[in-house]
Amino acid sequence: MKRQSLLLTLLVLLMISISACGILQEPEAASAPIEAVPLDVTDTAGQEEMDDADTTTAADANADENEVDDSEEMEESATEEPAVVEEPATSGIVIYQISPEASQVRFELDEDLRGNRITVVGSTDQVAGEIGVDLNNLAATEAGIIQINARALATDNNFRNRAIKNEILKTDDYEFITFEPTAVNGLPDAAAVGDEVSFTIDGNLTVRDITQPVTFELTVTVVSPEQISGTATTIINRGDFGLNIPSVPNVANVEEEVELYIDFVANAK
Repeated sequence: MKRQSLLLTLLVLLMISISACGILQEPEAASAPIEAVPLDVTDTAGQEEMDDADTTTAADANADENEVDDSEEMEESATEEPAVVEEPATSGIVIYQISPEASQVRFELDEDLRGNRITVVGSTDQVAGEIGVDLNNLAATEAGIIQINARALATDNNFRNRAIKNEILKTDDYEFITFEPTAVNGLPDAAAVGDEVSFTIDGNLTVRDITQPVTFELTVTVVSPEQISGTATTIINRGDFGLNIPSVPNVANVEEEVELYIDFVANAK
């Protein structure tokens, strides 16, 4: 009886040891600094330029047909001051690219650690993406694919980091978390430098091999014609993505909801 009990104890210890090895092994590092997936947009100024060209050609032809030699009118026009031509407002889509050095992605969720309720925060600056914006026609805004390198995520605890990467996100096999936008909603007609704009972006979020629809809420400030900055937020249920928490001593009651934040600065290309 004692021998059977000893064998059972050894078996349990062996299983715990094998499980711990999976959690504690060193996960793979990021394969390379993150880069944005290029955004291919249609310039909203293109059709306007074509229409202007057609109008100009027709006007020139009409002028040639109706040209009249009038010396008095020529003398009068020669004495007039030249008309001041105002520069047209800048139009057309500008592609802004997220600057990882000035940006951060983070997740937050609560858990009980050694009997105390705490908020776990994981973050990384390895986020990349592009957005096409015409400040004079915000309805033409196009959002590109956003990628986050999951291998670069880190909390304040190295044991937790390894558990997240090895057992939860499985970053050796799935390096990137990806958000692919499908619609941009709630934008005003236009924006100027200094304006703060709030809107939403619908899309598909892929974590590991599971994709779910998600809506990000954004607040963006037009810093200058060459730069925008802002924050995108959403809340997901980790169960929807199969993100199960491994059984770890002293950790309990891990929250189901995970808050995601993207604080970004994006510069014109």
